[in-house]
Amino acid sequence: MVPPRDDRDAPEAQSTARTTVVIVTRNRAAELARTLTELRALRPSPAIVLLDNASDDDTAGTAEAFPDVEVVRLPRNLGAAARNLGVAMARTPYVAFSDDDSWWAADALPAAERLLDAHPRLALIAGRTLVGADHREDPVNQRMASSPLGRLPGLPGPSVLGFLACAAIVRKEAYLEAGGFSPLFGVGGEEGLLSLDLAAQGWHLCYVAEVRAHHHPSQRRPPTGRRRRTEQRNSVLIVWMRRPLRRCAAESVGLLRRATRDPGTLLTIAGIVRRLPRALAQRRRLPPDVERLARTVELAEARN
Repeated sequence: MVPPRDDRDAPEAQSTARTTVVIVTRNRAAELARTLTELRALRPSPAIVLLDNASDDDTAGTAEAFPDVEVVRLPRNLGAAARNLGVAMARTPYVAFSDDDSWWAADALPAAERLLDAHPRLALIAGRTLVGADHREDPVNQRMASSPLGRLPGLPGPSVLGFLACAAIVRKEAYLEAGGFSPLFGVGGEEGLLSLDLAAQGWHLCYVAEVRAHHHPSQRRPPTGRRRRTEQRNSVLIVWMRRPLRRCAAESVGLLRRATRDPGTLLTIAGIVRRLPRALAQRRRLPPDVERLARTVELAEARN
């Protein structure tokens, strides 16, 4: 397979980068060094803010060896919500998220800046994720490209109600207005609530295949089962925080039925129960038009 063009030796653009890259990391010094090296090679060079989620190794020290990287050592693990601090620190109108094992293609950030400039109500660009050295398509690319929400006139890609954080570029104003990532969720499926809240504020989200991110998944990842339980837990919490009560009841009944077949689901339920009081304290129904969009996406996923 021929890799997409990613020419980092092209002449530096005349304009200054107007995007800050925000990275959240924990205990991944080796992967982080490669990511920062790749990001530092971008032209024009973006500002980089790195939030270290109380690593036990020398991850923060690795980042501090890069003189142009602003490093914040957090006293405890805030999960995905640490990104909120990075966005607040950004002095640019746009913020691109990278994980400690992902980085942006050479032309991605300038392309995203042009699109966000041209579409003032576009809050988030969900980029195309290419996995590994052979640039495999992440399955989420096709799902977003064929979004059941279609493509609104004037937008640069299909509308979406979800994204991968490691391949997303946001408008800082919209992100702050929507409240950023919830501290309830940790890491895993945290993007769902932010997608709904951006849409509820009247912002647009869309997938743009020309904006590419490279992801080389770390070997230091949680076990698949734990990650799946986290995503399942967060999905149910999002329903309780934003969706109609009948939808909450249906989701809960479905989860209990799964528990009869898969005892591991009981761990998911326990995690939901612990967080549900805080989730309900933040409950806010979606506007009817956004609820219709969410239902459209769910029906399409059920058919597939």
